[in-house]
Amino acid sequence: MTTQSTQSTRETTVTLLQDSTRTRRRRLGVGAAAAGLLAALLAAGPVSATPDPGDRSAAPKSVSQSAETEAEAAIAAGEIPGQDEIVHSANIEHLTNLPKDALPGFNTDLAFQGKYAFAGNYDGFRIYDISNPKAPRTVSQVLCPGSQNDISVSGNLLFLSTDSSRSDNSCASTTQPATEKSSWEGMKVFDISDKRNPKYVAAVETACGSHTHTLVPEKKDVYVYVSSYSPSATFPDCQPPHDGISVIKVPRKAPQKAAVVNFPVLFPGEGADGGGNPGGPANPGVSKTTGCHDITVLPSKDLAAGACMGDGILFSIKDPENPKVIDQVQDNVNFAFWHSATFNQKANKVVFTDELGGGGAATCNAEVGPDRGADGIYDIVGKGDKRKLVFRSYFKIPRHQADTENCVAHNGSLIPVKGKDLMVQAWYQGGVSVWDFTNSDKPKEIGYFERGPLSTEELVVGGSWSAYYYNGYIYSNDIQKGFDVLKLSDRRTDPAKRIHVDELNVQTQPDYFD
Repeated sequence: MTTQSTQSTRETTVTLLQDSTRTRRRRLGVGAAAAGLLAALLAAGPVSATPDPGDRSAAPKSVSQSAETEAEAAIAAGEIPGQDEIVHSANIEHLTNLPKDALPGFNTDLAFQGKYAFAGNYDGFRIYDISNPKAPRTVSQVLCPGSQNDISVSGNLLFLSTDSSRSDNSCASTTQPATEKSSWEGMKVFDISDKRNPKYVAAVETACGSHTHTLVPEKKDVYVYVSSYSPSATFPDCQPPHDGISVIKVPRKAPQKAAVVNFPVLFPGEGADGGGNPGGPANPGVSKTTGCHDITVLPSKDLAAGACMGDGILFSIKDPENPKVIDQVQDNVNFAFWHSATFNQKANKVVFTDELGGGGAATCNAEVGPDRGADGIYDIVGKGDKRKLVFRSYFKIPRHQADTENCVAHNGSLIPVKGKDLMVQAWYQGGVSVWDFTNSDKPKEIGYFERGPLSTEELVVGGSWSAYYYNGYIYSNDIQKGFDVLKLSDRRTDPAKRIHVDELNVQTQPDYFD
């Protein structure tokens, strides 16, 4: 485990300017050693891409002496926040933070239902009562190790992804190499009818485990799209080409009968490599497509968008057991790893994220620039099965970070305002960004919240993993610091406060205005 730094008690409000002197003053770049670290990370592929024989969080990484000096000088000059110092735009208020306690692993994704928030962690999951957003409280914590414990809920069921090789499917399992046939990875299902005492009720093994998953809920059943990747001929349960996703059907009244019902091939092709992006050397610096990282569905439109390593796809889910690809795009110039996707409410745009460096590198700096490790905004044009994804622009936070801060585009959600396309998004140690992509060609940041670097001496993985808008507030699961609640007050986003939903899994986007 990485060592947590003491949280600063200082909190500074920084007014957001369209042409911020703070941004223009930033002189942070990538020193030679830091640049070498980034290159090594990119060559190695995304963090945790290969099924991992262990669940230990990433260790701190050394940076060059010049990068360390630069970070300390930037803090002294007021160009970046001090170590653990909190800064935010004037339209965002930090209401509270709940530090990690019983589960020390990395905090991961979030899901919501009624007055509860469900938070994944490499060691299991937590349930919070958020009926008072200013004073959330822990209801229960479940120890069930298995990275990365991606989480979602539907009715009385909670779903948890295991993407690390385990000795068995129990919550008492230990790590075991993926080369052993008896090893287990996949989906776990819990009954959460009693939030104080969740019960483990089912497990389904899936090929290459479950890095993330996406729910397609129906009345009697819940379909689960399981995203996983990076097969190897040495892994008995994760063989190449692995060019599709696992589809699990879970009967609501009998979750113990959950089972894989299909493995649709999304990238048909000849041979062991399938038909997705070949990656290097044909496309240097781009991940080879061997499955999907994440899928977002918009059930009201029967649509899904897949972020699949080297490819972005649009597909129909009219038949949830048999999703059908409509369009497939690549960006072999600026996208290294297609990570996640978000539809706008009209379903005429998709925001894809590029997780350059796998979330473990410092990419929010002048050296990497504004177009890599960013969001890609695509318009959806045409009708029916002839719809196409058309690239329009990139968006990246304008606030450079130190070379000791992992920072790249990560998980976010829509802020539901009719006639506008607004998002809140996590950027690891780049913090939480609120931005507007109503004009696909000219996206802009309109608010932010961030902490200073965890360390000025080494790169310690941390920051906001997921930042989502739910019933009037922003909730962020910080990898190291815990659970944050933010209040956004802005005339552009205030109409969203009138929109309430009973349940939110961000990868299963609701129709907010139906």
